[in-house]
Amino acid sequence: MTQSTGSARPGRVTRRAEYAETTRRAIVAAARTLFSEKGYFATKVDEIAATARVAPATVYAVTGGKQGLLRTLVDEWSDAPVVAEARAEIAKLDDAEELLSFLAALTRSMRQDYGDIMRLVIAAAPHDATAAEGLATGTARYRDGTLLAAQRLADLGALRDGLTVEEALDILWFYFGYAGFFTLVDDNGWSYPKAEEWLRDAARRALLAEAASE
Repeated sequence: MTQSTGSARPGRVTRRAEYAETTRRAIVAAARTLFSEKGYFATKVDEIAATARVAPATVYAVTGGKQGLLRTLVDEWSDAPVVAEARAEIAKLDDAEELLSFLAALTRSMRQDYGDIMRLVIAAAPHDATAAEGLATGTARYRDGTLLAAQRLADLGALRDGLTVEEALDILWFYFGYAGFFTLVDDNGWSYPKAEEWLRDAARRALLAEAASE
């Protein structure tokens, strides 16, 4: 008679691990929905637990409560797999206009996929240390990626005369940081495609030597 040890084979995920990850994802998804609908401060752990169909103690044990959930959401946005893929793509592009088109499309995609997280962290940051820390972390990652684009434009010799990499970064941030899409889409009611096109063209005129001569 063979006795089971209950151990998993190397490289295989156990049922317990699968269940734990499913539970974690359910809690994170519930928190994201409730934070977006009610706000970070108005949302209670009991509500997150009820929505995720777990006990409140599980929310604390698995995710660290609301503060841990906020940190997780910041990571899901600012350290998403698409961010690393975008960095690799920026490094490969050898046409300045293609790079700006890629950056505009990426920013639109990130805003549509993660804009709710950005909004809640920005709103909570002035009143909560964890949110402020999360916003600082997310912004640093965001600007680092934008800096790669500015440096790539400089390496391609595409920037207007006298424009430094640091100034190019600031200009890119003006158009593709938090405010651009939020202002045009949320405040002005523009469609995402219209906002993407306008921001791309405006950044092109502000940055590229070729556009300055037109």
